[in-house]
Amino acid sequence: MKRAIVFPGQGSQIVGMGKDLAEAIPECKALFEQANEILGYDLAAICFEGPQEELNKSNHAQLGIFVASAAAFKALELKQPDLTYDVLAGHSLGEWTALYVAGVVSFEDTINVLKARGEYMQAACEENPGAMLAVMNLDGDKLVEIAAEAGCHVANFNSLAQTVLSGTAESIEKAETLCKEAGAKRAIKLPVAGAFHSPLMQPAADKMAAFLSGVELAAPNIPVLSNVTADEHNKDEIAANMVKQITSSVQWVASVQKLVADGVEEIIECGPGKVLAGLIKRIDNSAAVRNIGQLTDLENE
Repeated sequence: MKRAIVFPGQGSQIVGMGKDLAEAIPECKALFEQANEILGYDLAAICFEGPQEELNKSNHAQLGIFVASAAAFKALELKQPDLTYDVLAGHSLGEWTALYVAGVVSFEDTINVLKARGEYMQAACEENPGAMLAVMNLDGDKLVEIAAEAGCHVANFNSLAQTVLSGTAESIEKAETLCKEAGAKRAIKLPVAGAFHSPLMQPAADKMAAFLSGVELAAPNIPVLSNVTADEHNKDEIAANMVKQITSSVQWVASVQKLVADGVEEIIECGPGKVLAGLIKRIDNSAAVRNIGQLTDLENE
């Protein structure tokens, strides 16, 4: 069976994530302890105890989801040591988790990259305030047209029934009106710090380009799909694509369609929540989907 493992992005954070895995599995606990040591503060306590408002901050959310996802993957490896997988993917920051699992970047370097990424993105939010709008049941191509008319951008092609727009508050207001006029069943403003995956994040992308110039990136030991292209990463283009990712649309629909077209029969989401599992089922339900995010998920295997 051809199998893919995928990792969630920001928005999946929830207080308590990874706690049961860390308490039950020494190798998972060690990941949180290593992250604490690298960062110089208790990330684990924020993940395990909250408060949610603190966990929602971009720097804490991105780091916490990465470590919780890495712990879930480690737990899966220990539970099913003979499990094989053929390709990896991640949504937004989850792409960094996939690159870590593929041996492109070390655990320590990933922590440092995501610490910088979160700080850069938060600073960009403050420099260029913006908003995001999740639109339900409106064709992605139609939303590209609406975004162009409103002056905003498509941030995430999440599923065939959900697309997220990103831009200035004014452009999102206009887009919301246009979406409702076009027949969107729902259009919901997201509780986010700014306009992620849009040109308003360019200051963060510029800083990330400089930061990544000092990070050693190896060739993937297993294929990893790029959010920017929905195709497999080429070693020589990883850094450039991970910089572009900050301002570009997340091509999640195309990524899932590629997985299925390439013969993937099972997709496992490793990390907190079940956001990606739900999106995948809405894109193409021909592949079996399961989630490993907490201890009970392993016990049910």
